[in-house]
Amino acid sequence: MADAGNITKMMQKIGRTAKAAAQALVNASSEKKNTALREAAKALRGRRDEILTANDKDMAAGEQKGLTPALLDRLKLNPDRIEGVAQGLDAIADLDDPVGAVMDAWDRPNGLKISRVRVPFGVIGIIYESRPNVTADAGALCLKSGNAAILRGGSESFHSSSAILGCITEGLRHAGLPEAAIQMVPTRDRVAVGEMLTMSDYIDVIVPRGGKSLVERVQTEAKVPVFAHLEGICHTYVTADSQPDMARELVVNAKMRRTGICGATETLLIDRAAVPTHLPRILDALTEVGCEIRGDRETQSFDDRVSAATDEDWDTEYLDAVISVKQVADVSEAVDHVNAHGTKHTDAIVTDNTEVAATFLNGVNSAITMHNASTQFADGGEFGMGAEIGISTGKMHARGPVGVEQLTTFKYVVRGEGHTRP
Repeated sequence: MADAGNITKMMQKIGRTAKAAAQALVNASSEKKNTALREAAKALRGRRDEILTANDKDMAAGEQKGLTPALLDRLKLNPDRIEGVAQGLDAIADLDDPVGAVMDAWDRPNGLKISRVRVPFGVIGIIYESRPNVTADAGALCLKSGNAAILRGGSESFHSSSAILGCITEGLRHAGLPEAAIQMVPTRDRVAVGEMLTMSDYIDVIVPRGGKSLVERVQTEAKVPVFAHLEGICHTYVTADSQPDMARELVVNAKMRRTGICGATETLLIDRAAVPTHLPRILDALTEVGCEIRGDRETQSFDDRVSAATDEDWDTEYLDAVISVKQVADVSEAVDHVNAHGTKHTDAIVTDNTEVAATFLNGVNSAITMHNASTQFADGGEFGMGAEIGISTGKMHARGPVGVEQLTTFKYVVRGEGHTRP
């Protein structure tokens, strides 16, 4: 473990250089930022083998450490995933630049012209766990929105993230932008996380992206504002008014497309009236693709493939091929369950009844609510944001996918012609 005093000095230096880079980015042109992103994407493609070699080191260490299959899946890079990361950078470059956008403008009777204009936060600190693609997504989104970034990735993805950062640095250099605009904490020591959380002189916003323990630590210790990205205990609720085949396809996709992402459905809620017509085909389909099913007593009695769900299951983010199933009387009971056991992330209803859908969409206290769509669409890229820095489950400023607009704040610009106040 490194000396705590040396880590403090190192983090202070990173903070100073990030703040200076942020000041330079304030007036950086869209063209320069986009050039940096596109060149970084080009570098990712050109240095693919180098990134895969680095990822192999992380995967081997992760397997030796005993990471779960879900965490290993998050950590794993392959040519398709690297190409996806590169395409994400290109997509962010194609987005409109939010910096300087006029959100509103009006004239006062005295002739003053007032406008509300988007501006960067300054320096954004991102603390995340095993997914190395976050290095590119977070760095790119911060750059596009005119912010400097200090990235602290998980120790499991250290080599992969370092290789990806090298590509981003190459893009910055090519565009003539400060390389310190996107930095990664060069140590795995957790003392560095504690330092980040108290660097209020340098960091304007902290974004934690990871498990419950990480987010709780950040929220408890941070001396700077936090965009919380909590765990995703997501629900899909199937009503008796839904189409059985649609319900089956949506539930299987929402649970099994990728079980290790925060938008994966963890609990299926189903109307009792829908059980005879809908539940058998849903359970058959889930079983066929290897999903373990845990259910309440009613569901256990209905199908002997279902094991008993405990009270803990309703509050568990499995991130694995496991789903809990609960039968409910109606939409009101479904909403109550979601609000009691969910994490305000993403919840979906499958129904052809527009009134019931409205009751659910309005009543569920989540950042993202969906009607007849898979919860796996809870993703900034799928929302047309290019990528996301996380899904904010709080209610202040940013909520839901945090993209380039959400990484800006605003200032008021007042223009006069020698106005003095009487």
